[in-house]
Amino acid sequence: MYNENSDNGMILTINVAGVLLAYALLAISLWMSTDVPLSTKGYWGMGIVLLTISLINVVKYRFDQRSSADRIRQIEDAKNERLLEEFVSDPKA
Repeated sequence: MYNENSDNGMILTINVAGVLLAYALLAISLWMSTDVPLSTKGYWGMGIVLLTISLINVVKYRFDQRSSADRIRQIEDAKNERLLEEFVSDPKA
């Protein structure tokens, strides 16, 4: 059974709001900039979107790797505990 901590939800909400605010401010600054041609603005926009996608993938892969390592550690701990229980309850010893 997994219970999500409410603090994590609040932190996630604050981070999402910060990212959305950053995108909004960037869009406003690109829109209001008269010195930069439209093609350059589009290029910058695509670069920022692709960078965001890459960062999300890096975080996801690191989370998956950590989750996998935790699962393997839990399996090894359960195996070691079972072996210790068998050794302690063995009547031959």
